[in-house]
Amino acid sequence: MKSLAELARDLETGATTSRRLVDGCLARIADPTGEGPRAFLKVHAETARAAADYCDRMRARGVTLSRWAGIPVSIKDLFDIAGDVTTAGSTLLRGQPPANEDCPAVARVRAAGFIPIGRTNMTEFAYSGLGLNPHYGTPLSPFERQRGRAPGGSSSGAAVSITEEMAYGALGTDTGGSCRIPAAFCGTVGFKPTAHRVPTSGVFPLSQTLDSVGPLAATVACCAALDAVLADEPTATLPGIGLRGRRFAVPTHYVLSSLDSHVARSFERAIRALRDAGAEVDEIPLAELDELPGLNHKGGFAGAEAYALHRERLDSQRELFDRRVSMRILIGREQSAADYLDLIRARADMQRRVDEQLVEFEAVILPTTPIIAPLIQDLETDEAYVRTNGQTLRNTAVANFLDRCAISIPCQEPGTAPVGLMLMGAHNGDRRLLALAAAVEALVSPLRSGS
Repeated sequence: MKSLAELARDLETGATTSRRLVDGCLARIADPTGEGPRAFLKVHAETARAAADYCDRMRARGVTLSRWAGIPVSIKDLFDIAGDVTTAGSTLLRGQPPANEDCPAVARVRAAGFIPIGRTNMTEFAYSGLGLNPHYGTPLSPFERQRGRAPGGSSSGAAVSITEEMAYGALGTDTGGSCRIPAAFCGTVGFKPTAHRVPTSGVFPLSQTLDSVGPLAATVACCAALDAVLADEPTATLPGIGLRGRRFAVPTHYVLSSLDSHVARSFERAIRALRDAGAEVDEIPLAELDELPGLNHKGGFAGAEAYALHRERLDSQRELFDRRVSMRILIGREQSAADYLDLIRARADMQRRVDEQLVEFEAVILPTTPIIAPLIQDLETDEAYVRTNGQTLRNTAVANFLDRCAISIPCQEPGTAPVGLMLMGAHNGDRRLLALAAAVEALVSPLRSGS
């Protein structure tokens, strides 16, 4: 997986062309033996080729373009793209009118010169951490593909588009882990910014409280570049940060309970690498996190807000929903207005208490998911699906509830099952977290550390 910086350099020096990049991505998407037919719901082949040709002509004439001009990216099927119907991974919205304009996130990516190459598959209405989609098929994790492992959700096609080089950056969303879980299961990087730092208008919602727009890409630096574009901030090289003397917190329970043995070994290996580099890694209880299951037992914010959005469709067209999605949405109807208001107050109180405990730390470190990508055949029963989905979302959802930024970095030994190492930063501490994550990535990533 080439980084955005490497691709930009190749375009600038003439080592490649935008048309070559686009054609290569399109060929991999169209390969019937690959994951393209399941990873993408719509491919913008002709418009992508036309945009690539334009970038190449301008460069040939000596016109100065954006650094990223001509690099193909994928767009999750939640984002409005002018002329497209936004179906949110569902068949229920196929009859809706196409979008009149790009949503702000897509418009910013396009203005920076990136070329949207197509719309990626996802869990229906973004409501699962596993990435399964019975309507359009499920793209598979690259690990043990012949056995059929889940890609992670809900930004399933986004992650697969990166690992298979069908795009070099991907726009995803993250409400409870939907950028970070697919990154962990597929072996790439996924970033969840502080919510509402990137506009969510024109993005089909799951939870207006928790939704955030974030990138998936090959490296932390790639995610940082895309994040700057999405947040409409100056694109600057991440500052080099040394890890010696920096303090990190590891919660000692909740997020570390019931870890898969491979995840546990990979996490311990990453912690050793940080300590060997001079970082201070302190174990702390952070017992507040134990309150989360009780607070969310009626579906939490996502359950209440998704039910409010979909209740009429559920009354009239429930049979058209993915049953495993509809049963989760229906949990939200158990909440009363009083329950919802209590949840708002409880969230603010927990944020305050956690902030007080973490003020001395650069970031919190934890496994992105407690398990590796599960076999799809093991998720056939409702009981197995619900249990595994809950496991998958447990750690990532912490950052969403606390409204903090977070990133998943691959940390497994080369050649083994992908495992994500999650760093959680402070509210609005996004660029600081990305700089720290780049330093950590150099130590632990099988792609970047040379281990």
